[in-house]
Amino acid sequence: MARKPEDLGAQDPELKSSPIAWEMDEDTEALREAVAGDALCYFNGRTFSHGEMIRSGSTVLRCDRGIWIPEED
Repeated sequence: MARKPEDLGAQDPELKSSPIAWEMDEDTEALREAVAGDALCYFNGRTFSHGEMIRSGSTVLRCDRGIWIPEED
């Protein structure tokens, strides 16, 4: 049975967080270039590995080589 992603709440602008590539965001590739070489994602100062998933409110996010990708829930 798959583990439910931990709910970390909203991003805190005071803490280190990786960008979220929203579906309508045309700058996904620019975001990827900005974090090039960073396989880790950050959310509110915590570190997550490629493929890990978290919940931020009603949105599930998957770490994808340094950026967060919203997942269908």
